[in-house]
Amino acid sequence: MRETNLSLGLRQQDVQSLLDRGLGNSLSARKRAGFFAKLLENLSDPIIKILLAALAVNLLFLFRGQGWFETVGIALAILAASLISTLSEYSSENAFVRLQQEAAKTTCRVRREGLLREVPAEELVEGDVVFLEAGEGIPADGWLRKGTLQCDQAALSGESRDAHKQGAPLPEEPVRWDTDHRQLLFRGSCVTDGEGIMQVLRCGDRTLLGSMALSLQEEPRESPLKVRLGALARSMSRLGYGAAALVAAADIFHRLVMDNGFVPSLMLSELSSFPALMELLLHAATLALSVVIVAVPEGLPMMITVVLSRSMVRMQKDQVMVRKLTGIETAGSLSLLFTDKTGTLTRGRLTVEGLLLGDGSILSPRELPSCPDLWQALRESCLLNTGAQWSDRGAVGGNATDRALLELAGRQPVEARRTRYSPFDSAKKYAAAAVSGGVFPSYIKGAPELLLSRCGSWLSAGGRLPLEEATLLQRAWQQQAAHGMRVVCVCAGSPDGDGGLVLLGFALIRDSLRPEAAAAVRRIQNAGVQVVMVTGDSPDTARAIAQKAGLLRGGGQILTSGELSAMTDRQVQELLPQLRVVARALPTDKSRLVRLAQHAGRVVGMTGDGINDAPALKLADVGFAMGSGTRVAKEAGDIIILDDNIASIGRAILYGRTIFRSIQRFIVFQLTMNLTAVAISILGPFLGVETPVTVIQMLWINIIMDTLAGLAYAGEPPLERYLEEPPKPREAPVLTRAMAGQIGGLGLYMTALCAAFLRLPCFRALFGPEDPGFLTAFFALFVFSGLAAAFCARCEGLNLFRGLGKNRSFLGIMALCALVQGALLYFGGSLFRTRPMSPDSLLRVLLLAASVVPADLLRKALSRR
Repeated sequence: MRETNLSLGLRQQDVQSLLDRGLGNSLSARKRAGFFAKLLENLSDPIIKILLAALAVNLLFLFRGQGWFETVGIALAILAASLISTLSEYSSENAFVRLQQEAAKTTCRVRREGLLREVPAEELVEGDVVFLEAGEGIPADGWLRKGTLQCDQAALSGESRDAHKQGAPLPEEPVRWDTDHRQLLFRGSCVTDGEGIMQVLRCGDRTLLGSMALSLQEEPRESPLKVRLGALARSMSRLGYGAAALVAAADIFHRLVMDNGFVPSLMLSELSSFPALMELLLHAATLALSVVIVAVPEGLPMMITVVLSRSMVRMQKDQVMVRKLTGIETAGSLSLLFTDKTGTLTRGRLTVEGLLLGDGSILSPRELPSCPDLWQALRESCLLNTGAQWSDRGAVGGNATDRALLELAGRQPVEARRTRYSPFDSAKKYAAAAVSGGVFPSYIKGAPELLLSRCGSWLSAGGRLPLEEATLLQRAWQQQAAHGMRVVCVCAGSPDGDGGLVLLGFALIRDSLRPEAAAAVRRIQNAGVQVVMVTGDSPDTARAIAQKAGLLRGGGQILTSGELSAMTDRQVQELLPQLRVVARALPTDKSRLVRLAQHAGRVVGMTGDGINDAPALKLADVGFAMGSGTRVAKEAGDIIILDDNIASIGRAILYGRTIFRSIQRFIVFQLTMNLTAVAISILGPFLGVETPVTVIQMLWINIIMDTLAGLAYAGEPPLERYLEEPPKPREAPVLTRAMAGQIGGLGLYMTALCAAFLRLPCFRALFGPEDPGFLTAFFALFVFSGLAAAFCARCEGLNLFRGLGKNRSFLGIMALCALVQGALLYFGGSLFRTRPMSPDSLLRVLLLAASVVPADLLRKALSRR
């Protein structure tokens, strides 16, 4: 692009021509799916499909006079699960909407046809001349033609320090945007100091911010939980259809063969009668469809919603806010976490970590007051030779270095007063202030390579001493700089004259590591999660922070953005397991790393706080946005870490694994009850009992299986031992072989127990030969054995009481179920087909039901061996 005349700017007709061709500065938007379109999309969920089929069958039964409660229950389960999922996804698209709204509010000063005008940022075009000053946002990508700026690019680059920009003529060759030019300015960053004139080079979607906006409109892939539930739905469909076919065959055999006494002529007679044949087939089909309905875990979507919602409330107390419910469980499946440095591993702001003195020793901020003369002079320098000042919100104004030094000095004012101030300038490389009534008449701070050579003495605790070891001192501050420190030379005296300055010390400034970061990283790594730091800082700074955080334990690879971009996708995927740090990272690096890690089969998490992080946050399986970050980043993330602390991510991983365990426990319990109910429905007619469980009784059993059990398992506590296990692969099944064994073992034992109860004469003798009393005892046995199975399902080991004290809701709900069941036995009457039982009979039933526990413990012990 050719240079635009700075004194004239563009012609208005040229601007209008570009705007008419759609080459303005607005961000384009793809058509957004409506709420009901997303609702219909969520109805295609595999588990929901099974429920819809069951609902259709139930509606047919409803027209045939069957009970309505099952139909209403399934409909409510579908509605609740689909609505909550749709609301979560619909709100997640607000990230792009928010980005557009923020962009539309921006105005800027441009020169067109020789006149200075204020126009909306959306009406900028390439070639426009834009005037910038401190406090203004940069409205487009461009080249700084004139002036000097300090720019806060943290929202785009993640770097806590301001970027220095120096005006220069626009080069004739095309501008390379992947280079670190001091003239390049980016939309979304802010001018903190200075004035300048920029020529716009890229607008709208072509800007760095625009490419991020397009990325925010891309749909993320399915969550691991949805993938696993899809596999579970397919497995359960096959099992349900197989059981239905078996039931239909058994019913036809019973009615056609056994009811006709195995007499062929009678069987042929019934088959030759069309009405009798249709009645036979219709009865078998009805019974088969009933089995499908009973086998469907209609409580599963509701239970998942309950457990996720309850965990969301508990996590908020641990400084973790959940925006998308599936993000909680996905956090438990993480195998790779890309984390930002600034504000996550570090404090997110520059602080003075020490002062390097003229003899090579280093004083920490706590030790400085022990040297009164030095401390007084240093405080005067920090409070007076600065562009920052104190406000109710803390240190504001100036650059990041000014604010760090101001915070070191504290809020207590000094008696000295500033008479003249010369701010930092990149040409002279220092800032100076003349004072009256101070320890020294002037203070200077700036580049150590410039000021050290002008120092002839240094101020020690005992007074002023000659500076004799300048070479060793130079090596010392350079070594600190190599370890990631920003080194600022603080002097007193006059900057003119050779050897006329007094060295107060070299301020060692860095965005220091959070005290809890190293322990939090180790905890996450011990959970089997690979942690990779992605930062815009230099390799030396990144290495220093990574070593302190424990990221390089056992070695690991450090790459720069340039090295990463030079590698093919396959090479990056092969290197990924050894990768620990990416330095000088660009926003596109983050999205690329997430995409490649996902293609490699990893469940990927990403932390971020800036606009630049938003595309990667949305693309990742779970995005952790920082509470202090931009609103766009928060809208793009799945989980918001309110305290910006990586330790909170460790807690989110623990909660995610706890939720997955709770879902698995509920599935074990519900499928065990479903298996028993289906088996008894099949065997009942063969055992001489046409309806072992009535429709109303099944309503109560369904309430226990679905609603109450879901609430009970939702309260399972997060146990640290879950973090000792490796993360589950994305394709790992929800229903494991061990779970299938427990379902089969518990279900078969409960079925055998119930079948023996119905068939063996000894039980008739114990509980009475009359049907009402005997079937009351059977109803009690079925429910109480189910409650015993609930205790067995919540624990994989032999200790059923492990962690039980931390889930009081489980005990409360089980006790409530037992009390209601007791009330139904004594007061249910004809509605529940019950009559009061004697205390002896009730005790016998409870003992029989309790036998489920030792039977399951024996199975567990044998399976372990």
